[in-house]
Amino acid sequence: MSTSSFFYNLRSAYQAELDDLRTDSEGKDVLRKRLAEKRKELGFLVKMLEAAPEMVAVVLHQAFRFTAPKAMDHLIAQDSEDLPEWDSLRDGIEIAPWAQEIVQTILKEPMGEWFMTLAAALEYMHSRPLTAAERAQAQDEDEDGLEDRDEVREHRHDDEHTEDHDEEALDAQAREDAGNDWLEQQGFDRKE
Repeated sequence: MSTSSFFYNLRSAYQAELDDLRTDSEGKDVLRKRLAEKRKELGFLVKMLEAAPEMVAVVLHQAFRFTAPKAMDHLIAQDSEDLPEWDSLRDGIEIAPWAQEIVQTILKEPMGEWFMTLAAALEYMHSRPLTAAERAQAQDEDEDGLEDRDEVREHRHDDEHTEDHDEEALDAQAREDAGNDWLEQQGFDRKE
């Protein structure tokens, strides 16, 4: 079983979204409360189905029970352009009664079926531990990030005597590059 880079990156974004919702500024677990609030905002969130599916998919957190794991394993190995239709997956997914109305609202949207396929995949991946290959991929990405930071530090060290605004420009450029890389991984065109 393998996970495509498309789903691997989407999984990371989905997990980050859940983590952001999980605790308040005092460290208290407020996930249920925040998910309930998000579900009330569904009318607004459906406008973001295509642009930020991981931000909308949280409304379906814990809404699925998977009865055909092999079909889901096949799904998460696909790239974004090779996704199966929602109807082909639907028989292997039980939807919680509380989520039925949410699903019907989403399916009325032009990208609703595509989104439901992604949301199911995200919940499926969230419900299972990372595979060895996924852990290795995460470690490689962490190491790449460290190498990039080391290169920026090295560049700064070489130019120790430059003015403060040069260093700020480097920081700003590094942040912008990281943001552009992330957007490109999510399927957007680079902004350059």
